[in-house]
Amino acid sequence: MEKNYNVCTGCGMLCDDIEVESEKNIVKKVYTACRVGVAHMKEGRENAVYQVDNKPVDEATAISEAAAILKNAKNPLIFGLGTSTNETQKLAIELARKTSATLDDTSSFCLGSVVEALLQNKFKACTLDDVRNKADVTIFWGADPSNSHPRHLSKYSYFPRGTEKQRGWEEDRTAIAIDVRKSHTAKICGNNFFQVPPGGDAEFIDALIAGLSGKLPKTSYNFPPKRILELANILKGAKFGVVFVGLGLVYSLENLEPLFRLMDALNAKANFHLIPMVGHCNMRGFNENLFEETGYVNSVKFEDGAVKHGPEHSIVEALKAKTVDAALIIGSDPLSSLPRSIAKNLLEIPVISMDPCETFTSRSSKVYINTAISGVESGGIATRMDGVKVEFKPVVETKRLSDEAVLKKIMEAL
Repeated sequence: MEKNYNVCTGCGMLCDDIEVESEKNIVKKVYTACRVGVAHMKEGRENAVYQVDNKPVDEATAISEAAAILKNAKNPLIFGLGTSTNETQKLAIELARKTSATLDDTSSFCLGSVVEALLQNKFKACTLDDVRNKADVTIFWGADPSNSHPRHLSKYSYFPRGTEKQRGWEEDRTAIAIDVRKSHTAKICGNNFFQVPPGGDAEFIDALIAGLSGKLPKTSYNFPPKRILELANILKGAKFGVVFVGLGLVYSLENLEPLFRLMDALNAKANFHLIPMVGHCNMRGFNENLFEETGYVNSVKFEDGAVKHGPEHSIVEALKAKTVDAALIIGSDPLSSLPRSIAKNLLEIPVISMDPCETFTSRSSKVYINTAISGVESGGIATRMDGVKVEFKPVVETKRLSDEAVLKKIMEAL
């Protein structure tokens, strides 16, 4: 019997095998999804909420007020979009051009540099389907998918029976965790867990490169050379290896140069690929769409037909320097996620918040538009953590507008 499967937009994996039961336009039961996905798919609400100064208004008033804020601003900030569709992200880029805005997303302080390097072909890439079917050695570096992406190991990276890995984790696959603590993923990796101190990843990389070259590996924190040599031997034997890069590794390195050297060293001895452990369902989509338009993945400023790029155009630096005078926040909550010393500067400018959920940012916004959840209440296309585009349809109907519909209305009002 044919089944209708849905796509879960709860994380960057975009699992496409989800079954749901709904009643009176409300999701009642979710099958196959992980705990993150189940909670995400059940978030929907039917009624729309529009607020100005925390007071209920109609749709037209909220759109008009939002357009007025952007029109009167000399340097507005547009931020977020990690949970919006590719179609919405392209509209946001167009809106940023139209309003001479600063445009950024969470990748400027997480995995953006890794995605940018992939788009510049500085790393060898592969898909999650390749991992499931071919990978014999996987490294989770500074990542704990057992908690951040709960189906990652079971659907793709360790437990599944792939077309070329029919004997699965018992005989065909080796999983390795490198982290500052013994995470749930590290426990699954057993003896293949390598604990490094905070900030020690660059040194560990140097030692591992030495081990791959047959030299005696050394670290200032006295990691046993024998263990690094054992790891190097496992990696040398990989027929299809994958490094899953998490925030832990990115935050530990001053730049990606050590990672470039490691991947070159690995590919001199074996066959290794890299995938960033993207959290938001479409952060990679934003990076790719902006890269296609500007050559950059985040932190840009549109001005007089030109595009400027640099850390000063990231949300962190722009708020710190108080160079933006209004903000449109889409599907993000910077008042919760950024340091208070920086985020508090948002309270000094008019903010428009578009979000399916009520957040600290939405409560403090001049205008709040309660939008539909992408993948649950609205359809479109998103880009998976490995760069594969995934199309999805809404699971239930809602009176709430999608991010795309709201942006279209704001642009018309402008």
